Amino acid sequence: MASTKPKKKNPRLASGRKRVRQDTKLNAANTSLRSKYRTAVKNVEKAVVAGDKTKAAELFAKAQSIVDTIADKGIFHKNKAARDKSRLAAKVKTLALAEKAAA
Repeated sequence: MASTKPKKKNPRLASGRKRVRQDTKLNAANTSLRSKYRTAVKNVEKAVVAGDKTKAAELFAKAQSIVDTIADKGIFHKNKAARDKSRLAAKVKTLALAEKAAA
């Protein structure tokens, strides 16, 4: 059965057509940055689960930079960025404390 979803109409005005072009580019850029953010966070969490303190600390530093960039560009709210950085920092810190306790 064929899809009954209505086709999107192209804007008539030049300004509307330009807006569509800009939105498409912005959407692609934001999607790319959001993906980069998720990957950075996952990498830190994987290093924490693996128990690799040095790798986790190194990846956390990179992730912080990415999270700050995303907050500055307005893709995520500043408070969400701060919350995520705080949670990651806590995970890395507990890993370091667990390693000291084991030693």
